[in-house]
Amino acid sequence: MNETVRLTMAQALVRYLCNQFTTLDSRQAPLFAGVFGIFGHGNVTCLAEALDAVQDQLPTWRGQNEQSMCLAAIAYAKAKKRRQIMVATSSIGPGATNMVTAAAVAHANRLPVLILSGDVFANRRPDPVLQQVEHFGSPATSVNDAFRAVTRYWDRITHPEQIISSLPQAVAAMLDPGDCGPAFIGLCQDTQEIAYDYPAAFFEPKVHRVPRPRPDLKSVADAVERLSKSRRPLIISGGGVRYSLAEEKVSAFAERRGIPLTETLAGKGSVVHEHPAHVGPIGVVGSASANAMAESADVVLAIGTRLQDFTTGSWTAFSRDAEFICVNAARWDAHKHFSLPVVGDALESIADIDDALGGWKADSEWTEKGRAEFAAWNALLDDHQKPTNAPVPTYAQVVGAVNRLAGERDVMITAAGGLPGETAKGWRVKSPHTFDLEFGYSCMGYEISGGWGAAMALEDGATPIVLVGDGSYLMMNSDIYSSVLTGHKMIVVVCDNGGFAIINRLQNFKGGRSFNNLIADCRVEKPFSVDFARHAESMGALARRAESVADLEAALEWARTTDRTTVISIVTDAFAWVPGDAAWDLGVPEVSEREEVRAARADHEAIREKQRIGV
Repeated sequence: MNETVRLTMAQALVRYLCNQFTTLDSRQAPLFAGVFGIFGHGNVTCLAEALDAVQDQLPTWRGQNEQSMCLAAIAYAKAKKRRQIMVATSSIGPGATNMVTAAAVAHANRLPVLILSGDVFANRRPDPVLQQVEHFGSPATSVNDAFRAVTRYWDRITHPEQIISSLPQAVAAMLDPGDCGPAFIGLCQDTQEIAYDYPAAFFEPKVHRVPRPRPDLKSVADAVERLSKSRRPLIISGGGVRYSLAEEKVSAFAERRGIPLTETLAGKGSVVHEHPAHVGPIGVVGSASANAMAESADVVLAIGTRLQDFTTGSWTAFSRDAEFICVNAARWDAHKHFSLPVVGDALESIADIDDALGGWKADSEWTEKGRAEFAAWNALLDDHQKPTNAPVPTYAQVVGAVNRLAGERDVMITAAGGLPGETAKGWRVKSPHTFDLEFGYSCMGYEISGGWGAAMALEDGATPIVLVGDGSYLMMNSDIYSSVLTGHKMIVVVCDNGGFAIINRLQNFKGGRSFNNLIADCRVEKPFSVDFARHAESMGALARRAESVADLEAALEWARTTDRTTVISIVTDAFAWVPGDAAWDLGVPEVSEREEVRAARADHEAIREKQRIGV
């Protein structure tokens, strides 16, 4: 007779999570490291009861906002290179829909998080329940159906037995290198309470591993043939290189073969800044050096990247004659834009390509061109980051100062506004995996929440250093309070440039007048400045205001000695930016009364003439 265990559905779900394990640096660890939770009537009576009983195995951390705690979970998974996962749970209704944006962040960035939200009653007896949105023609629909568009795996549990098949599939999706992303499971309130005789085998401990799919040998041979005929090859190293743990293999391959190596925004940090093959970040907020190399490349080896428009300059960054080889665990990404696809794990695929290349190396003149371009780029960075007598420091100067004072293992975290471009260009990576720029979804608010999640994940005394603009800070800052409560220290540098300065720049660049972006250009009674330091202090953080780069450096030295989250605010220039960008395609009016817009439209048509046509 098969042994069974009688548990409620919520208790069984939690017991299953507690018995899933992973391997981290040759040691066994829980696959699910913890739960971020805000409880309400949809999850407090059953799921919370089950979680309370396992605090030593699966700790629950209380968030202040469902979106922010889910963002923290995403940052945790990123810091753990997708080998360990956090759970985010909410009640029904607004608590659940608050997490839709965070689910989209995880989906766009190919990062795992398990989202468990309360749902309506399966039996429908008390309908409509509190916070239920009714659909007259579809009574089985709830707001949780909104997650279908932003998750890799979606299910609703209406019978307790369903988790036996659903949970393993959710785990498999989150660990699949080609299909990785968020998993959502809606938990009907009445189903959570039901007791069921679960097979004991369902709860047996299981150690998971991330699979490494090998590429098709013919695709490897085709890639080798194309690459070996190249005179000007270029590598684009994406986030998939990091998650495959292939950074050493790829960087050694690039150096040995003499191929200049560029990085995407998700891939930045797979090599240190001074690596011999490195020529900088590529694309719209990339370096002049990488973009110059891209313009001349005849074969582009794209590894672990989805080739987003900020990487390709909306497909204007390359010659129309350039050929692409796309190495990716995801079939969808590998087949983009008439590329020669190599569908497989980055580490295994590059190893196979390297083995088959024999003694081939890129032309030495091309290799030297990459080094010369990068040297010129570093000189430009030095010029923009050096101190001046200007009354207000630039983003470049702030980024340079924070970068200089950051510890070798400290992790820089940012996400939206002007800082992605300034950090992608100006942050000189000292150690691999110390750069977290969320730009797959460019979510305002990720920064501080991500700092909290990263602080939980980091080891060896590393500290998250969050760079955030005033706009993103005002949008979501409550995890300063969370981090003080839980004792997870981060350093937050708030760059106050008076509003949404980078969008004002884009508005002006495309011919528009400044409108509704900088606070000074908005419909307001009287513009004033927020005292971010005092605001952070009100949430329990330590804080200082810096008036200059020298003040900032002194404050950073102090922040390294504090015992809790520390916030430093500094006013920054809203109009000074580091150059180096590729073109970017976006809508510009065909007709306008403004001469500036008409000129921008003409320039934009010239940009579109350069675009590669593909799929």
